[in-house]
Amino acid sequence: MAQFRDMTRTAVFLCLVLTALTTNPARAQVTGPSSAPPAAGNPAVPALESERARRLDELFSRLREAPDARIARVIDREISLILARSGSDTADLLMARATQAFERQDQDLSLSLLDAVIDLYPDYVEAWSRRATVYFARKELGRAVADIEQVLKREPRHYGALAGLGMILQQLGDDKQALDVFRRALEIHPYLERLPDIVRRLQPKVDGTEL
Repeated sequence: MAQFRDMTRTAVFLCLVLTALTTNPARAQVTGPSSAPPAAGNPAVPALESERARRLDELFSRLREAPDARIARVIDREISLILARSGSDTADLLMARATQAFERQDQDLSLSLLDAVIDLYPDYVEAWSRRATVYFARKELGRAVADIEQVLKREPRHYGALAGLGMILQQLGDDKQALDVFRRALEIHPYLERLPDIVRRLQPKVDGTEL
């Protein structure tokens, strides 16, 4: 659901859950060499994409069964790094500049750069996630939700996007849907930062039961 941690407290948390799944400077760096931008808008070579998918399946399975928060954080970091890899020098450069623009509070430039990444690489989950965070910071919640939907379309297990969506639903006053989404996120990542406490507070309000 990194470079975005200087936002307000709420936006900081959204950044933590959105971009990373993503929000430690190390996480937000995209890596992976490429000699030229790939065709068809997909940075991944098919063989590498297959290995990436296999590794993500393994990590998400381990995360769901993690015995404690410490181990979950290690797995979370690995997932975040994989999702952050673009496989394209062009995407890496644009993402870095978008982050720098956001840190300077130049949200218009950040959005323009993220738009360019998404146009070039529409299957790059991290770009959609970052742009959702910028929209959230601008209080453009409808656009933030639309980008979160694109994240979840490409990676339904993106617990950061689910947590971010839940927070937006809370802001819109839909506590019941927010609780459902938070629970989905916790099924994937049982130790997601702050979320168990949020669910505990929200659950009695929605259905009067305990977590």
